Amino acid sequence: MNQLDAAQIKQGQQRDWNSVAGGWERWWPALEAGAAHVSQRLLDAAAVRSGGRVLDVATGIGEPALSAARRVGDTGHVLAIDQAADMLAIARRRAATAGVTNVEFLHSDGEGLPPGLPPFDAIVCRWGLMFFPDPGQALRSLHPLLLPGGRIAATVWSTADRVPSISLPLQIVSAVLDLPPPPPGRPNPFSLADHGLLHTLFADAGFTDIIIDTLPVTFTMPSAADYTRFTLDISAPLVALLAGYDETRRQQAIAAITARIAGLAAADGAIRLQSEAILISAMRPI
Repeated sequence: MNQLDAAQIKQGQQRDWNSVAGGWERWWPALEAGAAHVSQRLLDAAAVRSGGRVLDVATGIGEPALSAARRVGDTGHVLAIDQAADMLAIARRRAATAGVTNVEFLHSDGEGLPPGLPPFDAIVCRWGLMFFPDPGQALRSLHPLLLPGGRIAATVWSTADRVPSISLPLQIVSAVLDLPPPPPGRPNPFSLADHGLLHTLFADAGFTDIIIDTLPVTFTMPSAADYTRFTLDISAPLVALLAGYDETRRQQAIAAITARIAGLAAADGAIRLQSEAILISAMRPI
């Protein structure tokens, strides 16, 4: 992928993720009810401990940055970055409200950090790496920011069939609107689902002691209608798919999502879609 393509992808991602920042804030309790354990597993895999310096890449509205800040304590520090300025504004408010003062938020991506930063004991990235135009280059850029012996840990999504909470609405909208498949090589939620590819990317970037595991993630919504609102509010890829269509076509697609998801409801009407995340961790050699 050339630099122009990468720049265009990043520009589009900034627009799309900024557009759902408010939705992430509205649905944060429901999101973290399903994902808080992912943050803790990330911190464990990256060996985040008291007094450490941590870099959180693609922090969104502040996770796992705030969890890391609590773990490293007053003697530690967390730098959290994201390319979506509106997301970071919410992250800053959340940190202030929670009284967390040992975290700093910076508008940047993993390839564009300012030079001269002190090295970090740990780097974490929750569901961000698969959206990088060139994840291999991103990992090569992060490698020298990690102290020798330090660990990096990231989660990405598994294959589409194992992540119905994300893949189902995308598939439904694509079918209703008769959309072509995305161009090959474009980042998407499932673009790093291959364990072999993940291992190669980290190894080629210079990391060793690579460990890959999976963990379940379940988001629960009271009803199919709530699930649809939740998805439309937080899913930047879905927002991008619906962009440019008139309201009639949009409502057709939205109604199709609700109808399909309603068929998966439990006896109490709730929607509980279990998905699979991939957790990868590695070390910068000593």
